[in-house]
Amino acid sequence: MAKATPDSQGRSVRLLRVGEQVRHALAEVLIRGDIRDLPIEPGFINVSEVRLSPDLRHATVFVKALAGGDDLALVKALAANAKQLRGEVARRLATKYTPDLRFRPDESFDVGARIEAVLRRPEIARDLTTPDITGPDEETHSE
Repeated sequence: MAKATPDSQGRSVRLLRVGEQVRHALAEVLIRGDIRDLPIEPGFINVSEVRLSPDLRHATVFVKALAGGDDLALVKALAANAKQLRGEVARRLATKYTPDLRFRPDESFDVGARIEAVLRRPEIARDLTTPDITGPDEETHSE
């Protein structure tokens, strides 16, 4: 039996596939509004990534509160409802085990915003633009 090819971070295709299934299941549960005591509206939660442990027993779920919501309050509320969320995910997955869910704020949006801010600084933007090199119009010569 051939072993699955790992991605650039060493995770197997199986881990990535099951992680994506967990992500979709969680997003569906959150969009439906099954969890009542969340600090923001269900449609304003982004489940950006789910990383699974190699034994598929633990899942780290990265979430982001959209529209200026408080990420830490969201993580606390989701952690308080982790058992209920795990049960809802179990109903939607066809796996032997349903992983324990651990929630973390997704900071990749903030990192991207910081990088964009750096690239927009005048001294950096100046170096990133290429001078417009236009030569004389080339004429076609017919014989």
